[in-house]
Amino acid sequence: MDQKYLWIEALKFNNKGLIPAIAQDDRDSTILMMAWMNKESIEQTLATGEAHYWSRSRSEFWHKGATSGHIQKVKQIFYDCDADTILLKIEQIGEIACHTGVRSCFFNSVALPLGAIMQ
Repeated sequence: MDQKYLWIEALKFNNKGLIPAIAQDDRDSTILMMAWMNKESIEQTLATGEAHYWSRSRSEFWHKGATSGHIQKVKQIFYDCDADTILLKIEQIGEIACHTGVRSCFFNSVALPLGAIMQ
């Protein structure tokens, strides 16, 4: 394996060889989406500079934006302290990351009980 990819070996993939990946806008830090990656999709992302993921429902790789044009140019990659989650800091081309046609997949707000907010 290429030396620049050795950090991938430190990652803790689940029993299906997948790891959650969070896509965050590099400009304003908005969390845009969460998807799954495996070693091959990480390597493809590093090779192309654009986000590639693993589709659990279709059991295939997908290049984010290949059909919509809303690609994600990867600016930085981080992994968390437990090495079980990846954070991609990206430039979202076209401003739409969600398959529903909106900028972020995280648009469903939950009303918290007043007591939870006051604590």
